[in-house]
Amino acid sequence: MKPSNNKPKLIDLSHIIFDGLITYKGLPAPIICDYLSREKSRGLYETGTEFQIGKIEMVTNTGTYIDCPFHRFEHGADLAEVSLEQFANLEAITVNACNATSIGADFFSDKDVRGKAVIVFTGWSKHWNTDAYFESHPYLTAEAAQYLKEQEVKLVGIDSHNIDDTTGKSRPVHTTLLGAGILIVEHLCNLDKLPPDGYKFNAVPPKFKGVGTFPVRAYAMVTG
Repeated sequence: MKPSNNKPKLIDLSHIIFDGLITYKGLPAPIICDYLSREKSRGLYETGTEFQIGKIEMVTNTGTYIDCPFHRFEHGADLAEVSLEQFANLEAITVNACNATSIGADFFSDKDVRGKAVIVFTGWSKHWNTDAYFESHPYLTAEAAQYLKEQEVKLVGIDSHNIDDTTGKSRPVHTTLLGAGILIVEHLCNLDKLPPDGYKFNAVPPKFKGVGTFPVRAYAMVTG
């Protein structure tokens, strides 16, 4: 029997985090620098041996990041309490919502979303790192969040500035999804490279206690 040539393809869905990046207006940009530079390390080791140890100061809502229940609820599960199975190898489906601002339940009602990671493609990531990214961005409605909760989806991701409408002070999508233990990934990219379905989604953060949000290296595993 000939070996299969259907080697899985990995599609990177994360933005690059760099020194000075603004992910969310009003939150500080990350500071990325040397704690130990290569030059200074040369005095600590034998000739030809050198190291760099980096230092990062940032808020947890930086770059492409995942939200756990603790982000919204005081007694919700944090990064250390959410099981690895909720972050990795999730059966996924892509929902095309390009040219839409208010994304309602009708975008999902004719799709097989039950028990899956639902990745909402809006095309908004083309504005990343520009002022336009923060204005009039696409978002899910409260009704859409309620429908996805009823369908018991595992995770909802979006390539937009926020999964909620940020023109007001309520955040019904975060409240509904995180209240049901459904994880959220915001600021995705490259969603135009995803197939409609039949792939696996991964977005695994570090195992921090007392933290509800953190950057991830989100990616899709596509076979065939």
